[in-house]
Amino acid sequence: MKCYVGIDLGSTTTKAVVLDEDQRILGRGITNSRSNYDLAAAVAREEAFITARFGLMRKAVEASAGGKLLDRLLKGFRVSQNIAQLIRLRELIEEQANISIADGLRSAAAKKIGQIFDRIREEEEAWFADENPAARSDFFRDSAGSAYMRLAEEIGEQGGVSFDMLIALYDKCIIRVENEPLELGFEQHIGAALERIGGAAEVQHGIDSALSTKLEERCTVGTGYGRARLPFPKEQIRSEILCHGLGAHAMFPDTKTVLDIGGQDTKAIQVDDRGIVTSFQMNDRCAAGCGRYLGYIADEMNIGLHELGPLAQKATRQVKINSTCTVFAGAELRERLSLGEKREDILAGLHRAIILRAMSLLARSGGVQDQFTFTGGVARNPAAVRALEQLVEENYGAKTINISEDSIYTGALGAAIFAHREDQS
Repeated sequence: MKCYVGIDLGSTTTKAVVLDEDQRILGRGITNSRSNYDLAAAVAREEAFITARFGLMRKAVEASAGGKLLDRLLKGFRVSQNIAQLIRLRELIEEQANISIADGLRSAAAKKIGQIFDRIREEEEAWFADENPAARSDFFRDSAGSAYMRLAEEIGEQGGVSFDMLIALYDKCIIRVENEPLELGFEQHIGAALERIGGAAEVQHGIDSALSTKLEERCTVGTGYGRARLPFPKEQIRSEILCHGLGAHAMFPDTKTVLDIGGQDTKAIQVDDRGIVTSFQMNDRCAAGCGRYLGYIADEMNIGLHELGPLAQKATRQVKINSTCTVFAGAELRERLSLGEKREDILAGLHRAIILRAMSLLARSGGVQDQFTFTGGVARNPAAVRALEQLVEENYGAKTINISEDSIYTGALGAAIFAHREDQS
């Protein structure tokens, strides 16, 4: 089977999309953009091919009763991946504790570390067993970090092992885990996933079919903030503007205006009825009001990035935010909290401030036309979406606003379409 790959190497996340010959999406992959950009691109690509294999499996068993089993199998596969990374993270933290913690506290620290990781492992198993589990981040760093911080706070300050000491160990080791080429592939974890669901002969022929299907990668095109680091010839690199415009058009053919809020920049794009860019505006080099700013806020609050939006939605009022400067994010947050403002009210004001910055770019690019498509990682944030809907209606009246649960892949989709066109030319 011929396939085409688009990779969007962003400043905070790296995405990949695999298309078939008919430009249908076979698979998607996403990972954090680590300090090792080459590894991030490789992991996202591998994840996209994993989901492509699962898609082929689903197609092979769709006429049988194996659909629900496949959902369980994929869930078990993700748990197997996470547990493999948790084991490695625990090893590194235990090694670091032996190096950096004084002899008198070393034994107590080892006990606390063991308790934390045993609890996280139990929570992974409970998540797998839950038929309606709570939503959680796609990224190991977010899900593991959120659980680790919560449990470290719960059991810290006992026996002389402080919360700060436990967090310092985590901070020193998580980047190492992210930058190691851990085996996350299909063959490495499908066996463990099958054992987890108790065999399942009903889906075995689907697995065999997926493994036997050869996926011939005909062409790959890269885009994104770090596209210059991708190991492709310049003919296989496209700008973010072009890829987001084309990707948004592919997802929503009536799109006329596109807003992408990524990790490092914000782009307001106008496209014609073929998805060709007619005008655009970008923010300056500053990351103010972008995903990275939200990341700093999440770190300051010791919560996962995916938790910011739901928390902001609990607000009863909006605190006016004077600046969305990433450098001063922590200082303003602490000042607001010291004045007695609630976290959710601060976050509600913060999300509105971010969208206000984006609205100025939209105005300079040509305004908001119908239909309007919101892309990028911040499109997954419900508080940002609500603020955008309110501000668009206030300034432009009723417009159709398109937001897909797969909006974060828009740039990679556009790159994959360019890869398909490159092979056809």
